[in-house]
Amino acid sequence: MASSDKPNMISIRIFGFLRKYMDEQGIPYCLEKEIDPKGKAAWDIALELGIPPKEVEGVFVNGSIENIYDPVFPGDRVAFLPYGTPGPYRVFLGMARENVERAKREKKM
Repeated sequence: MASSDKPNMISIRIFGFLRKYMDEQGIPYCLEKEIDPKGKAAWDIALELGIPPKEVEGVFVNGSIENIYDPVFPGDRVAFLPYGTPGPYRVFLGMARENVERAKREKKM
């Protein structure tokens, strides 16, 4: 959880091959980041970290899968996972469901 002395912080974890983007910038895989108190889409957070959102398959917020376009708020724990999670786990974790929702949202854009 983000530090209580920094109320607008989120805690971020980066997994799998997405870590190469962090390595290229010398940024740790586990970090805290300040965000607007009104929240920010996980898509925008990935961009700010130098991670191409199109390479992110799963976004976990506080332990639950969320859509990459959904907002993240101060105090949240966020994890970015790349494509490549084995099929059954994608279903059990909810990643397959969110990919369908993500595709619908992107089609409308």
